[in-house]
Amino acid sequence: KIFIKLISKISYIKTVYHFLDGLNNTKREIMDFDLFIIGGGVNGCGIARDAAGRGIRVGLAEMNDLASSTSSASTKLFHGGLRYLEYFDFSLVRASLRERDILLSAMPHISWPMKFVLPFHSSMRFDSNTPAAKLLERVVPWMKGRRPAWMIRFGLFLYDNIGGKSVLPKTKTINLKKEVEGQGLSSIFEWGFEYSDCWVDDSRLVVLNAQDAVSNGAEIYTYTKVIRAVRHSSFWEISLKNKSGIKKIKAKILINASGPWVGEILNKTLGLNSKQSVRLVRGSHIVVRQIFSHQKSYFFQGHDGRIIFAIPYLKNYTLIGTTDHDQSDPNAEVVCTKEEQTYLIELINTYLEIPISNKDIQWTFSGVRALFDDGANTAQSATREYVLSLNVDAAPVLNVFGGKITTYRKLAEDALEQIMEFLPMSGPWTKFASLPGGNFQLDEVDRRMLDLRNKYPFLSRVWSERIFRAYGTQCEDILGNAKSEDDLGQCFGANLFEVEVNWMIQMELVKSVDDILWRRSKLGYEMTKKQVTELKNYLKTAVVA
Repeated sequence: KIFIKLISKISYIKTVYHFLDGLNNTKREIMDFDLFIIGGGVNGCGIARDAAGRGIRVGLAEMNDLASSTSSASTKLFHGGLRYLEYFDFSLVRASLRERDILLSAMPHISWPMKFVLPFHSSMRFDSNTPAAKLLERVVPWMKGRRPAWMIRFGLFLYDNIGGKSVLPKTKTINLKKEVEGQGLSSIFEWGFEYSDCWVDDSRLVVLNAQDAVSNGAEIYTYTKVIRAVRHSSFWEISLKNKSGIKKIKAKILINASGPWVGEILNKTLGLNSKQSVRLVRGSHIVVRQIFSHQKSYFFQGHDGRIIFAIPYLKNYTLIGTTDHDQSDPNAEVVCTKEEQTYLIELINTYLEIPISNKDIQWTFSGVRALFDDGANTAQSATREYVLSLNVDAAPVLNVFGGKITTYRKLAEDALEQIMEFLPMSGPWTKFASLPGGNFQLDEVDRRMLDLRNKYPFLSRVWSERIFRAYGTQCEDILGNAKSEDDLGQCFGANLFEVEVNWMIQMELVKSVDDILWRRSKLGYEMTKKQVTELKNYLKTAVVA
């Protein structure tokens, strides 16, 4: 009781102090925002969500659409980073695995468990430049780049346990000659290991963080570029430009979470000289027709030490990636080159019974990861740890370097911890909070999808699964009291109806056709040019700038 009374008195004194301070300082600038964020990727929107939920006045500007760059071009996984164990990066793997389970429970509609098969053969070669490889070379030099099975199994044991208790299944050994996982693989692979990680819809992850931020009072401006930021002693004056013109706003603190553009924003837009820099690494993926007859993924190791994943994608396809190549310019076109396509094809063919070719590629996508430049010799060995750099020479600015999608929530917490002394705010809250539509338990998914079909009998199984995996419990907010398809308005194709498009416009900051078809959904793969044109015409009247 004494402690509670003491805390209450301290809070009262602080409140009175801030009130009197506001009265006395009549010349203080009126702020539009306490915190302004540059960048609408997963880190920027994650910070905006966390900050808005703590009662901070938050603004965010993204020069394109939400998740329009790196955050929609990932390998779509929440994972600890199994390969980072080879670099003895135990802290990153531990933090990532802990976050994996936290995120899974917060968004069971857009993320779900996925099993990965790691085929093994004694002749396989591994990366010879990792700390683990160099240590093994000293102890057992006759292995010459190979890994003993016990070492891989021990690594997977660490992966299962280093993050603490998990809801995901533990690693097991599988007989590839007898199990379905061996079908489609080369006959040299007789056995392997099966471990678990999680799939995530990366672009919807960003959108739902933004939606939650807005519901807590944040203002998010998409297709709005920060063209200048002038630093004063106690605030930033920021110039925003969009098709409506130029607008100036003021904020106490600025966070630069612009991903590949973090260095450009830091040095040019903000006019600050920093020795810290970002390393731009391009990751490319290819998509082919479904290779395997089941819904498990594969972890494939190349002779050069690179690893790639082969993941079930959009029901009828297999996603293969990723590469790691340095990219010098964040503004250059980001594409999967012919060389990268050939590399991915050749690597996966070392595992397949029936090879595939470049002609089998249906489409490709690439993204640029902005890693902290730690001076690593190769792109794949560059650190995936994030670095938060706070500058308080005048009005505070926090620059976000690096990171990975799995640790975005913890990054947001750490970012706000850095600026907590400059802004009154409540404590962390996102660890046990679900994202919009994710307020149910993981083991309820099948029942809830069945309930959705029972309430709306006109939904097919494929249709109901698609919208539930996108919106979760928000499906009923979208469909309302609809009794048939006729109640959903115009159909644009691929079971995309007017009510869903209106929801995206009102709740998910949609401005263009691409926002809908390639980031809020992946329906662009299914719609014809005529259907896309009809949707574009509808948006001309439905979207308010």
